[in-house]
Amino acid sequence: MINRAVLIVLDSVGVGELPDAAEYGDAGSNTVKNIYKAIENFSLPNLEKMGLLNINGFEDIRKSEEYTGTVAKCNEKSKGKDTTTGHWEISGLILDKPFPTYPNGFPEDFMKEFEERVGRKTIGNYAASGTEIIKILGKKHVDTGNLIVYTSADSVFQIAAHEEVVPLEELYEICAAAREMLQGEHGVGRVIARPFTGTEGNYIRTSNRKDFSLVPPKDTLLDYVSKNGLEVYAIGKIEDIFVNKGITRSNHTHSNEEGIEATLEALKEDFKGLIFTNLVDFDMIYGHRNNVQGYADALKYFDDKLPEIITNLKDGDVLIITADHGCDPTTESTDHSREYIPLILYGKNIKGNNNLGVLDTYASIGKTILDMFKIENDIAGKSVLGNITV
Repeated sequence: MINRAVLIVLDSVGVGELPDAAEYGDAGSNTVKNIYKAIENFSLPNLEKMGLLNINGFEDIRKSEEYTGTVAKCNEKSKGKDTTTGHWEISGLILDKPFPTYPNGFPEDFMKEFEERVGRKTIGNYAASGTEIIKILGKKHVDTGNLIVYTSADSVFQIAAHEEVVPLEELYEICAAAREMLQGEHGVGRVIARPFTGTEGNYIRTSNRKDFSLVPPKDTLLDYVSKNGLEVYAIGKIEDIFVNKGITRSNHTHSNEEGIEATLEALKEDFKGLIFTNLVDFDMIYGHRNNVQGYADALKYFDDKLPEIITNLKDGDVLIITADHGCDPTTESTDHSREYIPLILYGKNIKGNNNLGVLDTYASIGKTILDMFKIENDIAGKSVLGNITV
């Protein structure tokens, strides 16, 4: 009997370009494989033992003759390559059209209305790296109190402010106001508070980031699990991505280390339902900064912690390791990459040496979890439960 699904999203750990990747400027992207190729003698022994390199497409790296899990890679049906799109599709919600993006900045009339609403002027309003834009505009912001607004290739409206100039609570209120305004045709996937501290030449973003996502327009995996009386324990930024919809409790961790420790503590508890963890450092700290060694080290850290995670699994637990998109640090781009995501399933009730090939949608993950719990639902995707259980 399966009592609990432990779903860990390694944020941005993609496993190869999707067929339409070139349309997104991502031809050649393969986050995991390109890190293996870039770092001499790189290995992730525990993930490899579970079957990571037995996923289709890694034949030229190496593979395990015997591995302990069921593996696959999943195609993205939704249009886009961002965090919200990826997590929503994992949970059974496929987007017919992508969230809007603003490579040339947000419309002048919207910005004017936003400034009037929040009582502060803005500077920036263009696509930029978050660390670079505070280097360029940080002093002007500190001198004037004007908000730094910027975006990226993703569907985001980001607001950077020094914590001593704009107190955190005010910044969060400003972001909440932006979220209320950015609906309909301007309904970006996320409004993000990007606080920083320090002095000119040494500005540093803090861990007080906060995401304000759109509310999922229909019920997802999380709603079905919680409405059936089971726990949905969100760890990391999951509560932001789903705006707490369908979540019974949460722990908003801010790093991979915190997220892994919180997951380990949750595993030690005795409850039925879903543990849903996002580990953000791969994407936020390393992928977007093209830090190949840092990304590789973060993967090694997770791999080193994996035996402890496995040791703490109960007999009725199923561990599911996946991602939400790519962010290949070896390419010129500092943005997300349109990639397949890995799927590794492991547990006492799960087959080993089992490769499912390519699944049609990320949503197969959510559909399979609901099938594990025998919960009737109408989310997208096709369950593969019959192909994975012993």
